[in-house]
Amino acid sequence: MDNLSPEIIEKIRQQFEKAPYPRVPLDQSPKDDLNALYIHNLVTSYYLRHQKVIDTQGKVILDAGCGSGYKALMLAEANPGAKIVGIDISEESVKLARKRLQHHGFENVEFHVLSIYDLASLGQEFDYINNDEVLYLIPDIIAALKAMKSVLKPQGIIRTNLHSSLQRSIFFRAQELFNRMGLMENNPEEMELEIAVETMQALKDGVDLKAKTWNPIPQISNQPERLLSNHLLVGDKGYTIPELFTALREAELEFISMVYWRYWDVTDLFKEPDNLPAFWGMSLPGVSIEERLHLYELLHPVHRLLDFWCGHPNQAGSIVPVEQWQLLDWQGAWVHLHPQLRKSQVRDDLIKSITEQKPFTISNYVTLPALAPVEIDSTVAACLLPLWDGGQSVKSLVERWLKIRPLHPVTLEPVSEQVAFEEVKQLVSKLEVFLYLLLERSV
Repeated sequence: MDNLSPEIIEKIRQQFEKAPYPRVPLDQSPKDDLNALYIHNLVTSYYLRHQKVIDTQGKVILDAGCGSGYKALMLAEANPGAKIVGIDISEESVKLARKRLQHHGFENVEFHVLSIYDLASLGQEFDYINNDEVLYLIPDIIAALKAMKSVLKPQGIIRTNLHSSLQRSIFFRAQELFNRMGLMENNPEEMELEIAVETMQALKDGVDLKAKTWNPIPQISNQPERLLSNHLLVGDKGYTIPELFTALREAELEFISMVYWRYWDVTDLFKEPDNLPAFWGMSLPGVSIEERLHLYELLHPVHRLLDFWCGHPNQAGSIVPVEQWQLLDWQGAWVHLHPQLRKSQVRDDLIKSITEQKPFTISNYVTLPALAPVEIDSTVAACLLPLWDGGQSVKSLVERWLKIRPLHPVTLEPVSEQVAFEEVKQLVSKLEVFLYLLLERSV
């Protein structure tokens, strides 16, 4: 661990020994948080990269930096049948994580007190590695990325994130201030917290640091966890998109996607995305993903995390975007409902919408990919009902469509199979954009 600042790692370990994170009650479960499960389900990132639907049964998932185990629990809930392995440098955190998973009845799990740099000692390979809210604390992020890559299966995926230096600059100022005051020479404890609180409270309300980091957070003096994870966070560092991509290149990893990919489209920052200024309209089509993301953070640095998926290079194969599919692709395609929507409550709500002839707002359940409500006409929604039982061919959905809507509602003429095919294609294409529906081409 030469050049890996072991003294900083030890400080971080001590901090989380005294205050394991996150502080979520043991009996709290994420099983009804479909947004969180959607992100933590291997199906989501695997489809984005491979345009295939993967079965999570038997997969091996690592939570690298598991903390108190709430994310490990989320991974277990989101990926039925998967084995969950958690590691953390804090023994107290590992004890809590182990206890949490046992409390919720998950048995195919194991936890280890281990540094991310020593992952190879586990002797295991992983289909998915969750490294959430950890990487920006590690002194050498490239070494950490390489350590995760070394235990990643060829088609495996890593989810990790870095703090944004642009969005979080005000907190880095706070950390520098309190470091100069000697509050971060060792792990901040009760005395250091008290001095920090007194300082912030004594400042005038209009002082920039207080206005932007203190006043918006009510009663922060009673929330030491918020102080420790922001103003007094030991080892915290910020990065930009170019620095992120440089680290990936040095670690020989390939960028897949931002985790919240639909919130990183630079064209959404303009009043008229379809009518951009001439310079932008001519330039953007030829700009790389890295540059588009960097333009976004320069224009609108609102994301605290640069949260992304990556994996081994050149593993995606030949992916044809759905909007470029030809007739034969569609005729042989299969349609799947995203697993996090395959809930009895969602199905019951769909049936209720159909019965009452009201629009079905599918984005009520998984909101993250939708920038606005996504509604489906009740008659159209009835075509999708079989997807709650399993994947369906486009052909079978067209057959169902013809039974539900055999006549044109205006002319009362019989609807042709070709027209039904086009309408089904339009519907599933619309929902695939949000990954509510997942489409597979026949090979």
